[in-house]
Amino acid sequence: MATTRQAHTVWEGDLLKGSGVVTFDSSGIAEQPVSWASRAEQANGKTSPEELIAAAHSSCFSMALSNGLAKAGTPPTKLTTQAEVTLVPGTGITGVHITVQGEVEGLDEAAFVKAAEDAKANCPVSQALAGTSITLTASLA
Repeated sequence: MATTRQAHTVWEGDLLKGSGVVTFDSSGIAEQPVSWASRAEQANGKTSPEELIAAAHSSCFSMALSNGLAKAGTPPTKLTTQAEVTLVPGTGITGVHITVQGEVEGLDEAAFVKAAEDAKANCPVSQALAGTSITLTASLA
């Protein structure tokens, strides 16, 4: 069964001086301000498309890794995942770097890294970003 989630943005003004508000319609969790300056310079309390992609990627990757580890008989106690999305103004998104640290009983570092590489390749957000360089650093706590 397919699911669809929604968000919308209301933008006012031009790119450089304008601003907008992103609303998370499906969850109703929040409205977040967004601007070019928050995207290309300092966040200053506002979000950006890249931060939203990083949030989606870190959570999707964590779910995929957790599932893969559980299916292999070594469910994680804890996974801490950070995704860093790099934007170069005028060029676009140039890459994503995922860093994950796991607490997994009965698993050695090599097996954890292998499972993390599999999650990186197969999580739906990684697949959606297939045209982007995605790198990974994985380690056990």
